[in-house]
Amino acid sequence: MAAEQDYKATLLPLLISNKVLSFGSYILKSGRESPYFFTSSLLHTAPLLRATAAAYASVLSTPPFVTTAADGTTTPNFDIVFGPAYKGIVLCAAAVNELAVRDSLSASPKGTWDNVSYSFNRKEAKDHGEGGNIVGAPLKGKRVVIVDDVITAGTALREAVSIIEKEGGIVSGVVVLLDREERVSETETKSAVGVAQRSLGENIPIRAVLGLHDLIEKLGGEIGEVEIQRLKEYRARYGAE
Repeated sequence: MAAEQDYKATLLPLLISNKVLSFGSYILKSGRESPYFFTSSLLHTAPLLRATAAAYASVLSTPPFVTTAADGTTTPNFDIVFGPAYKGIVLCAAAVNELAVRDSLSASPKGTWDNVSYSFNRKEAKDHGEGGNIVGAPLKGKRVVIVDDVITAGTALREAVSIIEKEGGIVSGVVVLLDREERVSETETKSAVGVAQRSLGENIPIRAVLGLHDLIEKLGGEIGEVEIQRLKEYRARYGAE
């Protein structure tokens, strides 16, 4: 898939050069010693945000998030890109903007993403003006894809699902920036993404822009062989089903 290779080839070097993705020895909240660390709060420069948005848009532009007819026409299987406060706010707006940019540059008929909106929640409901705790498109009766940086314990995802359902929306998918692809615990064989998938059900797809396997397979020219070997050993020790 050329588009997939393009966004990963563009995004990964930027993540490394800007220290969003760093290598060394890091103690995670779980107590594990990890050979790498991902700091999504550093995704604030124009090149990084554009590359990240392009990566999300690439995932959102492929099945199961879209359906492509025999004549090549693409139809989104969602109406709204929802970003949980706070990190998801920028991500949802940037991803929708990138979809619009792709529409304008496409050689195919325009308008694929004309009816796709973004929405996010306030941490505290507003009791004046328009009120409520949702900013952007109303969720009622709409198919909603959640975008966020990572899934750890799954608490934030469950909260986002609850907000969407309370507003009358229909959760139709989840896209996260990074899947560490490691077991949640010694007693749980699945990753955080796998646990979330089990909770939501197989009919609601969860996809990651990048996974641990991408770091191992695609960073040979960006980091040293020692770092690659440490990533492989980490996956062998903690890898999920």
